[in-house]
Amino acid sequence: MSGLTENAITKVETVAGVDMQTAQKNDLYTVPVGKVFYPVMVVVRDPSATLVGGSDYDFGTGVNADTWRQAVSLVSMTTLGTDFMVIDGEDVTKYKECAAGDVFGVKVITGSTGAATTTIDVFGYLVDA
Repeated sequence: MSGLTENAITKVETVAGVDMQTAQKNDLYTVPVGKVFYPVMVVVRDPSATLVGGSDYDFGTGVNADTWRQAVSLVSMTTLGTDFMVIDGEDVTKYKECAAGDVFGVKVITGSTGAATTTIDVFGYLVDA
């Protein structure tokens, strides 16, 4: 692991081909042993098809990926290959840090009406546990 990911806000993971239609959790990043992860931002980009209907996505850890951001709507992402959305934390919301071994992901609650995938970049920083 580079010093940059431990000393700066940086992209810790990129996952291509994330299913944005099927109601399921998609794993994006596993926190390394001995570290604590603080997610700062997620970029959802380059949809393979329109995300119309995709009105409820949760981001975070746990089975329901609901510890960071909930009920994120991506319905405006309708242009293939070029649309992107930056999702960050809310100013007045308290979050729980992601411990070593936690799996940060996105859970599709109400996904796109048709089959669609995206690329998702996870940004944040790591500290020693």
